[in-house]
Amino acid sequence: MSRENRLTSVFHPSDFSGASEVAFCHALKIALVTRARLSMLHVSASHNVDWDDFPGVRSTLERWGLIPQGSPKSAVGKLGIDVKKALATAKNPVAACLGYLEKEPADLIVLAVSRSEGRVRWLEKSIGKPVARKSGQMTLFLPAGVPGFVSSESGSVSLDNILIPISHSPRPEPGVEAASRIIQNLNLPEGTVTLLHAGAEGEAPEVEIPRDTGWTWRRVTKKGEPADVIVQVAGESRAGLIIMTTDGPDGFLDALRGTTSERVLNQAACPVLNLPVGSLLG
Repeated sequence: MSRENRLTSVFHPSDFSGASEVAFCHALKIALVTRARLSMLHVSASHNVDWDDFPGVRSTLERWGLIPQGSPKSAVGKLGIDVKKALATAKNPVAACLGYLEKEPADLIVLAVSRSEGRVRWLEKSIGKPVARKSGQMTLFLPAGVPGFVSSESGSVSLDNILIPISHSPRPEPGVEAASRIIQNLNLPEGTVTLLHAGAEGEAPEVEIPRDTGWTWRRVTKKGEPADVIVQVAGESRAGLIIMTTDGPDGFLDALRGTTSERVLNQAACPVLNLPVGSLLG
């Protein structure tokens, strides 16, 4: 990975829920393997929030066996990452997160999203999606109830099937490049990447396959409504991650208004990585 395209910063907005804990573990693992800065923000309408409510970085790293029990704060930095926690008192979490990102830009946002209605927590009010679409950054969505590919207990990674929906527009190369980098950065020994075209035979775009991943790359074409086809093939292939490229901030805004990206996110049984064109890999 060239220096200018290296992931240097990860942003994780937390609501201190169980789902957010899963997202935190993914954000921490990604920061570790890429030696990136990890910024965490909690937004609350009240002042009744304690710093101890934040997920414990040191306790997690101790549980993962990466630092000894009872390690000082300096032990975290020795692993090559910088961790920053922030609290914001605001009634509008979207504005607070975007304001934070203006001061502390991030290459990747990692957050939990709920697919239920009528809940109280701010990430369960469809606020996670507006933060992602307005910021225009890569976003890894962890649907509530989905364990993801990073073990909260051990920090180990279990990911051997990646699904990439492809079409002529947006171009498929960013998704392929993202998968290749994920395989490399997470040191994934073997697995399968499925390039899925929802459409007619012979209409799938040409895609150059990386030769140095050690993974199997297969192409699948299936007719049907794109979101339904993506979710179906994700289930059949037991995908642990879906990588979707969108047309940028405006395209992402449209995609999260009832079209393919939102429908996939609302039904997927695994994390979804969105790559807006113009982001680090897009």
